[in-house]
Amino acid sequence: MNSQAKPSRRTLMKWGLASTGFPIVSRAMTQAAEARSRPEKREPGGSTIALPSGAQLFYQEDWLGAPWLDGEPVLFLHGNLETSEVWYGWVPRMAQRFRLYRPDLPGFGRSKAPSNFEWSLANYTKVAADFLDAVGAGSAHVIGAKTGGAIAMQFAATYPQRTRTLVVASGPFSSVDPKTENSSQQVRLGSAATKEEMEYFDKLRDATSPETRRGIGSIISTINLDNLLAKITARTLIITSDRSALQSVETVLRYQPKIPNSRLLVLTSDAYHVAVANADECVTNVLAFLQETKVQA
Repeated sequence: MNSQAKPSRRTLMKWGLASTGFPIVSRAMTQAAEARSRPEKREPGGSTIALPSGAQLFYQEDWLGAPWLDGEPVLFLHGNLETSEVWYGWVPRMAQRFRLYRPDLPGFGRSKAPSNFEWSLANYTKVAADFLDAVGAGSAHVIGAKTGGAIAMQFAATYPQRTRTLVVASGPFSSVDPKTENSSQQVRLGSAATKEEMEYFDKLRDATSPETRRGIGSIISTINLDNLLAKITARTLIITSDRSALQSVETVLRYQPKIPNSRLLVLTSDAYHVAVANADECVTNVLAFLQETKVQA
């Protein structure tokens, strides 16, 4: 995908990424309407949907645009040991232009996984597809962070016609040692994280059930997306940080070019959870990427 934008950080030039293309920051985006159906069951703070698999999915829906308009759907997929609340930094700006769907994935937060739940990327992908069906969205812009990024890539490869665009923030392409997710919150969130922020994420981690930890651990320890990347046809933005403890820039550069219509954005950060640590910077670039994609469509 071609772009006229140029990276503005010395860090980006260090990695020789000028040829990969970077999003142009735009001040305005066109709002689009889409016919949708809404589930009837509501509860304070969100809604819960019963999916065909038996999973009970809690989610929050955000639209801050004019009430007589609608926004294109965006599906957010969070990572391990957390909930959909981690997208809080993305909502204020993105919900003015898009309708956001933020589910707690099965086994996390207020969502429940059935006793026979299959712990696999493929099954989480099916859950995401069933969720879109339930909210009446035939397709969506898909954004995933960390393990949610791996699910998002699998979704885009499996359901290309349902993926409008794909954004992956620090998503692994290959297996991850489950112990990585148990590293200190400062490693995950970076040196700028406050004590209160780290304590909050510790609570999310501690609230994750042992069964979910075992199940998700078996997933991240066997991730292998190498053969799926070429099947991703949606325009894709991969976001990573220059000092990520999850995977190096060199590692990302081995995989990202295998996605045909992709570009790489490297942020200056010592956090690997850039969706939280660098939320505002991520949103600025994602909004520009989505606007550019819309213009080129």
